Amino acid sequence: MSNIQQPKISIITIVYNGVELLEGTILSVLNQTYQNIEYIIIDGASNDGTIDVIQKYASQISHWISEPDKGLYDAMNKGLKVTTGDFVWFMNCGDHIFKSTTIEEMLIKYTPEVDVIFGKTMIVNKNREHLGLRSDITTQKLPNNLNWQSLSKGMVVGHQAFLARHSIAPFYIENNLCADIDWVIKCLKKSKKNLHTHLILATFLIGGVSKQKHQTSLKDRYIILNHHFGLLPNFFNHLIIILRAFSAKLIQKDNYLP
Repeated sequence: MSNIQQPKISIITIVYNGVELLEGTILSVLNQTYQNIEYIIIDGASNDGTIDVIQKYASQISHWISEPDKGLYDAMNKGLKVTTGDFVWFMNCGDHIFKSTTIEEMLIKYTPEVDVIFGKTMIVNKNREHLGLRSDITTQKLPNNLNWQSLSKGMVVGHQAFLARHSIAPFYIENNLCADIDWVIKCLKKSKKNLHTHLILATFLIGGVSKQKHQTSLKDRYIILNHHFGLLPNFFNHLIIILRAFSAKLIQKDNYLP
C-alpha cells in the first residue's frame, strides 16, 4: 500500500474506572505495526487509578480527556467530535485489537472507495481466554455482503470489528443501551462500499452494560429495529431472535451477548 492510499485510523477508547483493564487495551493499539493511527481516550472522571495508566502512555496518545459524562454514548460522541482520521474505530476499555499486525493486514485490500471495514470478533472472558467467535456464540453468521438490512434480526457484526469512514459516521443517540446497533445501521445506509476483511479484528470482553441491564437493552433494541425496519417485520424478526437466543443459550447469565 502506497503512502497516498494509507488512511488515518482514529481509534477511540471509552473508559470509566477501568484501571485493571485499560493498559491491555492501550497496548493493543500502541503495538500496532501500522503507523498512521490517531489514538484518543475519553475517560469519565475515573477515581480508581485509571488516570495514572493514561498518563503513563500520554506521550503516545493523540488526545485524551477526563471529565464527567452523561453515559457511554455521550462519551463516544465526545470522541467522535475530536477525531481527525479517515476511519473511526471504537476499542473500548477491556477490548483489544486482535494482534499487532491486524490493521496492516485488514488494509491489504483497501481502496479509497471503501466506507466501511468489518471483520470477526473473538469473545474472551476476564482471563482473556478465547470463548469462540461472536458469530458462532450468537448463531448469527457474519454476512459476506454486509448491509444495513443484515441487522434486521440484531447485531450480526461486532461493534469492536466495525470501522466507519469518519465522513459518514453520525453521532450516537443517547439514553438507549443499543445505540451501537442504530449507529452501525446508519453507517451502512450511507456506505457506498463495504470491505469484509475475513479477519479477526478484535477481542470483546464479555459482560458489558447490555448484559448487566438485560431487560432494558432488549426493549431498547426493539425500539431501534422498529424505527429502521417497521412494526410488523420487526415483530416477526423478534420471534426469530427469541428462538435463536434459546437455541444458543444466550439467556444464561454468563453467556448473554446483545
